[in-house]
Amino acid sequence: MDYTVKQVAKISGVSARTLRYYDQINLLKPKLVNDSGYRIYGEEEINRLQQILLYRSMGMKLNQIQSVLDDSTFDIHNALKEHRKQLLAQRKQIDHLLLTVDKTIRYQKGELNMSNKEKFEGFKKERLEENEKVFGNEIRQKYGEETVNTSNQQWMNMSEEEFKQMQEIENELFLSLDKLYQSKDLDSKEAKQVFDLHKNWLMFSWAEYSAEAHEGLAEMYVADDRFRKYYNEKADKEIVDLLRDIIVKYANQQ
Repeated sequence: MDYTVKQVAKISGVSARTLRYYDQINLLKPKLVNDSGYRIYGEEEINRLQQILLYRSMGMKLNQIQSVLDDSTFDIHNALKEHRKQLLAQRKQIDHLLLTVDKTIRYQKGELNMSNKEKFEGFKKERLEENEKVFGNEIRQKYGEETVNTSNQQWMNMSEEEFKQMQEIENELFLSLDKLYQSKDLDSKEAKQVFDLHKNWLMFSWAEYSAEAHEGLAEMYVADDRFRKYYNEKADKEIVDLLRDIIVKYANQQ
């Protein structure tokens, strides 16, 4: 069966303008253009559009999607399995949050008692599972299963007060980095303060301190776009390299 742009837009939820753009960048070409100048799409094009939308939902950029779809060696089945795994993790994360919300509603209505630990349980699990999803494989390969599992357990056992303190230290860290951004003086007391704040922040989830691991984490901040994006966007400026340089300098002095 063949479809016009309007029909494809209706069944897919993708606007006609977007479909025309996909045609322009050669991401999704129509099956043919008829004598009246209308783009016509067949089943093969519909299937390709479905894959495009799938990869977009996985956070891939359009140029990456095009490379994947045009690569004859790409394994679509493994990609789908991985996406399914991610969706299941997201569902688990949402279930934890829903449980916390439901408990909180009943607590507010006086139907049950809720400990401070329970109040933060869902949010801590959300942060932990997000970290596992994005960085889990890398940090386990780098630091080992036992170290990561111990760290995760320490995070989950964190009290409400400790969680609040951790957030306050992180906020202070970014304020200090902002003050140091202009001078970038690594020998200043402000630079040492940044290091101490970051170390203290880490120790809420680390069982013991390791200068080597601290340096390795700092290098990961710079090398991994996900870390770089988090720090730079939170600071609203390019501070991740400065943070790495501070950590490398002062970790060696521990």
